[in-house]
Amino acid sequence: MAQPSWRDTGIGSMARAALWLVQEVGEGNIFTKAELREAFPDVAQIDRRIRDLRDHDWKISPSREDPTLRQQEQRFVAQGAEVWIPGKSKAPKHKASLTAAQRTKVLDEDGYLCRTCGIAVGEAYEEGIDQAVLNVARRKVIQPSGDTAYQHITECKRCGAGSSGRQVDLGRVLEQVAALSPMEQRVLAGWIAADRRSLSPLDKLWGQYRTLPEPSRKAVADALDGAND
Repeated sequence: MAQPSWRDTGIGSMARAALWLVQEVGEGNIFTKAELREAFPDVAQIDRRIRDLRDHDWKISPSREDPTLRQQEQRFVAQGAEVWIPGKSKAPKHKASLTAAQRTKVLDEDGYLCRTCGIAVGEAYEEGIDQAVLNVARRKVIQPSGDTAYQHITECKRCGAGSSGRQVDLGRVLEQVAALSPMEQRVLAGWIAADRRSLSPLDKLWGQYRTLPEPSRKAVADALDGAND
């Protein structure tokens, strides 16, 4: 079935917006709000139609998710459902906009920390230039049953960049937990209870070893070989 033209006013505005992205912008490329509005002067809420596409698995990154973009820019990352085909534009079951109270609940449950890098809201990154801005993202989670759920998670703007298609396999994680020895499970349970990993002296030593130049790494290896003779 041939694609209709994005200029065809006989189809819905969301479908036209999707076709404009495909036919004029192209995957991986950047567009601005001004370009979008110039292309659709007859559609009052064309920005919202673009946002609606995300609920049909279209990957469109705004500047808050992609630090390489300017404020007025967005990146068309990947095409989702062909919403211009009748029946394809039906909203999926997982569509849900968070209320302010729901967003606050997610942030509170996550300790107002990015669950990827651990930075807190307003905290400066290591280079001391930018401060962390936290967003609530929706993560695709594959359940042990094989079903798919969409769950919310806190991420900072940097870690969230390009993560819109990220998914996790909960069943696989639970399998790995079950495969741990009882001692390893107790250690992991302790990290989970504290919501942080405590490094053992061996972990810290490994980190120090990784920073050594090659001749020094060889000296450590030789010392271990000698100790085990």
